Amino acid sequence: MATAAERDPLELQIRERPVPAHVGIIMDGNGRWAEERGLPRLEGHREGSNSVREVTRTARRVGVQALTLYAFSAQNWSRPADEVAGLMDLLREYLESERQEILENGIRLEAVGELDRLPRFVRAPLEAVREVSAGNRGMVLTLALSYGGQEEIAAAAESLVQRARAGTLPPGPIDVDTFARELWTCGLPPVDLVIRTSGETRVSNFMLWQSAYAEFIFVDTLWPEFRARQFLAAVLEYQHRERRFGLTSAQLPK
Repeated sequence: MATAAERDPLELQIRERPVPAHVGIIMDGNGRWAEERGLPRLEGHREGSNSVREVTRTARRVGVQALTLYAFSAQNWSRPADEVAGLMDLLREYLESERQEILENGIRLEAVGELDRLPRFVRAPLEAVREVSAGNRGMVLTLALSYGGQEEIAAAAESLVQRARAGTLPPGPIDVDTFARELWTCGLPPVDLVIRTSGETRVSNFMLWQSAYAEFIFVDTLWPEFRARQFLAAVLEYQHRERRFGLTSAQLPK
């Protein structure tokens, strides 16, 4: 018997065309969702974790190879201390509660960012799930934690400088591929689609290098209300865009 997902006309329609290999999501609007309801901001983040769960399942089901979620930016450390502490607690809870589902669905968990800034009680379960899921060959779920695109690029440049000083970097020009291998996302495909929720229309230091040719979709929906249907609608819009990569329409394969 077909599942509800398999009977979903929108999902079936999406499966008929190529899906983005790598989707990045700027998950915005948790705090506003809570404030609109007279709730503490942390409750918005808690409800947002349900969206994470549903969108991850949907992305895997339709064949997305890599999903990167902007969970905590390098700049978010400047938020009120109680909100930051609550976010760290929620992150630990997510890692512990989703471990089994990640393993059962063949998902490989990764993380990018200045991970050494995370508290130990978060880094321990994060590393545990990364290690136990390392051999999985399904979708790669990457959490961007204490992450910033500018910080990532600066770290890559510093790595190249250190390699040159140590004599392990062959002399010669630095090309795009050489630089990309130093990024935290080395091994992941370029980002094809970036989705930002909550109506904001900026990239907020997310995947600046990797999204050079990404399609951007900005939606008004606050992240706690962004679920499978909204994700599928964004993928469908992506599928109807013409991806030229610097070429003209006439040069594209027919």
